[in-house]
Amino acid sequence: MSDRTNGREFPKHFDGRRFYNPDARQARGFFDVIQWKLTSRSEPSPSFIADVEQSAPPSGVNGNALRVTLVNHSTVLLQQGGSNILTDPIWSERASPLAWIGPRRRRKPGVRMEDLPRIDAVLISHNHYDHMDLPTLGQLAARRDSTFIVPACGARLLRSKHIGPVHELDWGESFSLSNFTVHSVPALHFSARGVLDRNKALWCGYLIKSCERLIYFAGDTAFGPHFAQIREKFGSPHLALLPIGAYEPRWFMSSVHMDPDQAVRAHEILAAKTSIAIHHGTFQLADDGIDKPKKQLLAIAPQDSFLVLNNGQSAELP
Repeated sequence: MSDRTNGREFPKHFDGRRFYNPDARQARGFFDVIQWKLTSRSEPSPSFIADVEQSAPPSGVNGNALRVTLVNHSTVLLQQGGSNILTDPIWSERASPLAWIGPRRRRKPGVRMEDLPRIDAVLISHNHYDHMDLPTLGQLAARRDSTFIVPACGARLLRSKHIGPVHELDWGESFSLSNFTVHSVPALHFSARGVLDRNKALWCGYLIKSCERLIYFAGDTAFGPHFAQIREKFGSPHLALLPIGAYEPRWFMSSVHMDPDQAVRAHEILAAKTSIAIHHGTFQLADDGIDKPKKQLLAIAPQDSFLVLNNGQSAELP
C-alpha cells in the first residue's frame, strides 16, 4: 500500500495506513456518535410504508436509450447499449451486520431479486452495510453473470465470501468491460464495518462512459470541491445519481452526507443534464424523517432536470 500516492490525477488521500478526505473535514468519531445519540431525537416515521409498486425491468435496452430504475436506497439499475449495471445493491431487511438489530427497511425493494435481468457490473461505492450488503452480493454472485467493482482495499472481504470476479479501483483508475468503462472518482466520506477497520478501505464515486454518454454515481458523499474536479476532468454528465438523505443533525452529518440543498448545488456545478435522487426513502439512518429529504428536494429542485423516483419507478432518458 505504500505506493498509493495521489490517486493519479486527484489529491493525495492515503497516509500509508489509512485513507482520508484530502483538504476536507473528516468524519466524526466515536464520542461524537455518543453525543449525537444523547442530545438529539430522530423525526418520527412509520415503521413500514406499503406504497411500493414493484416493477419488472426488461432484459436489456438497445440503441441509444438510457433506462434508469430506482430499486431502493442507493440501488439503481442502469440499462443502456445492451449493458445492465447495478449500484450499491441491497435487498436485505436490515442495513446491519446482524439480522435482529440495526436500521430496518421502511419500504420494500421496487424490483424483486428474481425479476432482475442479467447484471454485467455491480458498482460498490464503499463498505458501509447499506451499500456493501453481503447477503445481496452473494445472491448476485450465485447468478454468475456479474463483475464486481469496489474501491481500493475493498476486494478482500468479497473474495473471502466467494463473491467475484472483483476488481479494485483507486481514485483516477478505470476498468473496461465490453460496452462501457468505469472510472473511480473522489467522494468525501469514510469507511468502516467494525471498530478497528475505520478508513482501511477507500470510498468513491464512479463515472460510467458508454454510448457516448457519461453517467455519474456519487455513492455517499459530503458536498465539496470534487464535483467541480469531476466536471473539469470528464465533462458534464448526461445523468448524475446524487444522495440526498441521512443529513441531520448537520453538525454531525455534514462531513459525510449532503442535504437536499447541497445536492441541488452539486447538480448545478456538475451541469448534469438530468439528476436523480438516491439514498433516501427506504432506511432511516439519521434524524431526518424517512420522506423529509424527498419533500425538501421537491420544494427547491428544478423538477424538469432533478428527478425523484419512487422505489420501482423508471425514467427513460434520450
